[in-house]
Amino acid sequence: MKLRTQLALGYGGIVALCLLLLGLLGYHELCTEARIREQLGVANFPDTKWGDYIEVGAYAVIPVVLFAGWLLMRRNLAPVERLTKAIAQVEVQNLQILLPRDQSLDEVDQLTAVLNSMITRLDGSFQQIREFTLHASHELKTPLTVMRGELEIALKDEPHDLAAHHEVFHSLLAEVARLTKIVDGLTLLTKADAGMVQLERQPVRLAELVQESFEDARILAEARSVRVRLAECANVTVRGDRHRLRQLFLNLVDNAIKYNCDGGDVTLALRRVDDDAEFTIANTGDGIPLDLQARVFDRFVRGDEARNQAIDGSGLGLTIVQWIAQAHGGTIQLESEPGLVTTAILRLPLTEAAAPSAG
Repeated sequence: MKLRTQLALGYGGIVALCLLLLGLLGYHELCTEARIREQLGVANFPDTKWGDYIEVGAYAVIPVVLFAGWLLMRRNLAPVERLTKAIAQVEVQNLQILLPRDQSLDEVDQLTAVLNSMITRLDGSFQQIREFTLHASHELKTPLTVMRGELEIALKDEPHDLAAHHEVFHSLLAEVARLTKIVDGLTLLTKADAGMVQLERQPVRLAELVQESFEDARILAEARSVRVRLAECANVTVRGDRHRLRQLFLNLVDNAIKYNCDGGDVTLALRRVDDDAEFTIANTGDGIPLDLQARVFDRFVRGDEARNQAIDGSGLGLTIVQWIAQAHGGTIQLESEPGLVTTAILRLPLTEAAAPSAG
C-alpha cells in the first residue's frame, strides 16, 4: 500500500472518529441535557441554549480543520510520488538527465538534490568503466594481434627454418612480457581498490632509493644519450613499504627517460620541505598536452596516441605511482610546459607523520 494511501486512510479514520464524537456531544448538549432540565424543572434560558449552540459550533470546526490538514498532506506528499516515478525511469542510458526540482528547498527538494548528485557520480563512474574497458581492450588487443601474426608467419615457414622460428619466439616472448605487465598492473590496482594490498610500515631512507633510481636512470638513458643529473639528495626518512616506494621511483624514472628527446636532460632532486620529503624529477621533451594534464593519472592515459605507438608502456604506470603515494599519505602531481620541461613532484610525510593505513 502506498504511503500516501496509508496516511490518507489514517487521517480519514481520525476525521470519522472526530465526527462521531462531535455527533455524540451534540446529541448530549441538545437532547439529553434538555430532557434532564425538563425533568428537573430547570428553566432553559435562551442565552444558555445559544451558548450550547456556540459550543457545538466550536467543536464542529475540528473536522473542518482536520479535513483541511488532510488535503494539505496530500498536496505535500504529491512531490514524493512524482519523485518516485522519476527515479523509476532512471536507467544507465539516461544518467545525464537529472531529476526535476521545484527549488522549494524543502525536504523533498533537498532529497532530490542529493539524488541528482548521486546520479552524477554514477554517470561519471560508468563513464570511467566504459573508458577503462575501451582502453584495456585496446592495450590487450595490440600484443595479441602481434602474437597472432607471428604465429601465422611461423606456421607458413618451412619446418627446417629454425632461425626464423627462433626470432618469432623472441618476439612472442616480448609480447607475452608486455601482456604480463599489463595484467600485473591491473591486478595490483584492482586489489588496491578493494583494500587487499597490505603495505609494510618500516623506516625507509629515501636517499638510498633516490641514489638507486639515479643509477637506474643513467643506465636507461645511455641508449638515447640523455643526460641525468642528481641535483640534491637530502638525508630524509619516511615510514612505508620499501618495495612499493622503489616501484614508484622506478616508474617515474622510466617515464622521464621514455618521454624525452634524444640528447635531453633529466634532473632528480630530494629535499626536505617543512614536515615532508619532496622528490622532483624533471625531463625535457614534448611534454603533456594541456587537454590531458588533468587526466595523466587515469588508467591507460598515455598522451599522444600516434607518438606513443613507438613507446613501450601500458598506461598504468602513473596510476600505480599515484596509488603508492596516496597509500603512504603523500601526494603526486605533474607540471608540464609543452615543448620545454615536465616535472613530477612527489611529497611524502616524514617518519611518524606517514599515513597509518594501506591503500
